[in-house]
Amino acid sequence: MKFSIQKNVLENILINIQPYLEKKDFSQITSHILIEAKENSIFINATDHEIGLSYEIKNIEIIEDGKTTTNGKKLLDIIKTLNSKEINLEKINESLYIKQNNSKFKLPVFNHNEFPKFPILENKNEFKIDTYKLIKSIKKITPSIDINNPKFELNGALINIKENKINFVSTDTKRLSIVEIQNNSEQEDISLIIPKKAINEIQKLIFDEITINYDNQILLIESNNFKFFTKLINGKFPEYQRIIPTNLKYKLELNKEKFLSAIKQISIISNEVKISFNKSNIKFESLNEDNIEAKTNIEANLEIDDDIAIALNSRFLIDFLNSIENNNFTLGYNDNNLPFTLQSEELLSIVMPLVI
Repeated sequence: MKFSIQKNVLENILINIQPYLEKKDFSQITSHILIEAKENSIFINATDHEIGLSYEIKNIEIIEDGKTTTNGKKLLDIIKTLNSKEINLEKINESLYIKQNNSKFKLPVFNHNEFPKFPILENKNEFKIDTYKLIKSIKKITPSIDINNPKFELNGALINIKENKINFVSTDTKRLSIVEIQNNSEQEDISLIIPKKAINEIQKLIFDEITINYDNQILLIESNNFKFFTKLINGKFPEYQRIIPTNLKYKLELNKEKFLSAIKQISIISNEVKISFNKSNIKFESLNEDNIEAKTNIEANLEIDDDIAIALNSRFLIDFLNSIENNNFTLGYNDNNLPFTLQSEELLSIVMPLVI
């Protein structure tokens, strides 16, 4: 295998594939990338078995077809030190040589036949959705995905495909986030649970039109220049629709910017915040046992019969407000010890209050 490639092209791809590599044990083949040169294209694959990414770089000057592996992190470290000109890569015996002008590096390779195979499209269903809507929806629910929960299904996001809509759902058991979008589909009710790591990487990848295919174990995403796969989480996601309050005593229309500014001020002192509402005023105050406090308030014009008080983790409210585009949002309330709702357009968050 022997070819030449522009430094910036190779460097950008190597940066993008780093999250897919085994970082702790360099003896594992998953710490390596697979490089294949054929038909004026270079294919670069990386996978940790759970997720994988394959890039195709077209119109490359290939001197000799072939395949090899090499450590993905070491190769990136080398490429970063070189100048912006063309780089030559060549496999000779059991080594990969990287050359540019007077600089020359040698890296060991593994047997490329042992590199994990990527899933194929055969016998997989297609999932149709507008690319922009997909990324927008995923971003809104990402903050609510749990981490290291013993119930594995909570460490991912649910994509619930229904006849005329798709729900994107996540929960960390203290809050539940749902994005509902309309989608013309004749598919039956389908539930796919995508791990959080995959959710994070998908957001970095997708800018152009894609195709999505899936089965009970794998989700595949393809564009003109990359192929991505992730294993799905095998489990039953909580019946989230049961948690949505069917009736609300109050629905308060609130200003996003004023609320966000106030809650950020209080969160400097404490993540636990108490918010008190009356007809003309909203008061924010820190909940902290130390001899330190923060208070602020904003004017309001609320149609409520009784004063209301809610205690919550400020992070939940900040995440919600940072996810919405509208200037206003709705806070739904029943009782200070019952879950309350935050809603703006297609995003709905249901939050458990703190007990004070």
